[in-house]
Amino acid sequence: MTRIGIFLFEQVEELDAVGPWEVFGMWAKACPEEAELVAFAQAPGPVRAAKGLTLHADHGIDDVGRLDVLVHPGGAGTRPQLKDAGHLAWVRDQRSQVPLMASVCTGSLVYAAAGLLEGRPATTHWGSLDRLAELDPSIDVRRADRFVDDGDVVTSSGVSAGIDMALHLVARLAGADRARQVRRNMQYDPQPPI
Repeated sequence: MTRIGIFLFEQVEELDAVGPWEVFGMWAKACPEEAELVAFAQAPGPVRAAKGLTLHADHGIDDVGRLDVLVHPGGAGTRPQLKDAGHLAWVRDQRSQVPLMASVCTGSLVYAAAGLLEGRPATTHWGSLDRLAELDPSIDVRRADRFVDDGDVVTSSGVSAGIDMALHLVARLAGADRARQVRRNMQYDPQPPI
């Protein structure tokens, strides 16, 4: 059983959290013996996202329990986290407990500020690639990659890239056939109209 937690916070970018939620949730619903998905925040309860959607965290950081995968989304709410010593310490603590850390969009900036990306390849939203390099010049910034899988840390570029990263993780954790099943159930076949 793979237990996946998506971290929510004030001003989280909606699709950064909800895109991976859809992928992992589709997997967990189809195969409850394989995956479990939880939403958590600093404390349980409502969380106001960047464009006004209110999300609900069922758990707080103190009662979320064991995680096999932690997804840290991005959004405007990550900016104060870059200087929040408590949050960065919590992220570092998670790194020591959670086997697989993933980020969407500017969630990777938080990982960089916490020291998790030192000397590693990573990506982020195209508008924050320079900031990622500034936070830690040792990072091998992958400017053209949709997501970067570096084993125990996986980062994705902006917003919708979290869906692709999550599908990649389903394939990695449960096999390509399971990921194809999830993608088909979502009817996810990106062909933008413009």
